[in-house]
Amino acid sequence: MNSTQPAVGLAYKVFVSEAPAQRGALPNGAPRSFSPIASTLIYGQENAVLTDPGFNPSTAQKLGDWVAAKGPKLTDIYITHGHGDHWFAAQLLADRFGARIVASAGVIQQMHHNVAARPFLWDKAYDDIPPSPVTAVTVPDNRFTLEGHELRIVDVGHGDSDDSSVLHVPDLGLVIAGDVIYNGAHQYVGDALGPDGLAPWRAAIGRVEALAPQWIVSGHHNKLGDDDAVRQIAATRRYLDDAEAALKTKTTALDYFNHMIELYPDYAGQLILWAGARAQYGVRDHPDADVRQIVASAWL
Repeated sequence: MNSTQPAVGLAYKVFVSEAPAQRGALPNGAPRSFSPIASTLIYGQENAVLTDPGFNPSTAQKLGDWVAAKGPKLTDIYITHGHGDHWFAAQLLADRFGARIVASAGVIQQMHHNVAARPFLWDKAYDDIPPSPVTAVTVPDNRFTLEGHELRIVDVGHGDSDDSSVLHVPDLGLVIAGDVIYNGAHQYVGDALGPDGLAPWRAAIGRVEALAPQWIVSGHHNKLGDDDAVRQIAATRRYLDDAEAALKTKTTALDYFNHMIELYPDYAGQLILWAGARAQYGVRDHPDADVRQIVASAWL
């Protein structure tokens, strides 16, 4: 956990949770552990907004206890993008605190897609995901307020998934970046399967950079990393450059996996690295197969 306390009437704190491991091991013998997930509490004197509350009940309980201990009333829960690891537990916290769940229209569409994928992906990998109704609502002009301070939902296109958004808090110089920006964790390239490759993700990074944030909270956040925006943007771009080069030169998913670990030995989320590699090379090796089935099986 870390915190920043600018004296502007708002502050934020970050809760980093470790998701449960899947059964079995990765090719290098490491446990099949998911990447750490960052949830951010933005708060004033009386009210607060929470972002990306994770996907399993034990995390939701710990996160909820942490939120309750801070004091301000939780009014809204914001979801950055549709990947279920960032929001399947949202309703548990919405019910606990009487909070509204907020997302952009595109994110809500992707949330529905992830619910539909539960039977052949999420529920095969984990046995404790709670019911995940999509109750998120949009807000007018993608903006809402916290104690008079504007919070702006910015659609940025494809990060590590389609229809990604970020939350810009101008008065804090803060962007909650979801999986558009990563912080000391392997980046998931398993949804970058179209002819444009990683170019749409780079464009999304540029849209985040154009907001000129001082601080960024990334969706997958190594606990050793700070929130410096310039550093995280540069590191995310560098990783994409290295990933793209490796995808061109490495002939198998295992070669790609091992190479990226050599380049980034201290990065968290090797399961995400392996799943992305299997998706990329699965589609490459089986061009006539069902892409959705390849992507789902890559996680299992």
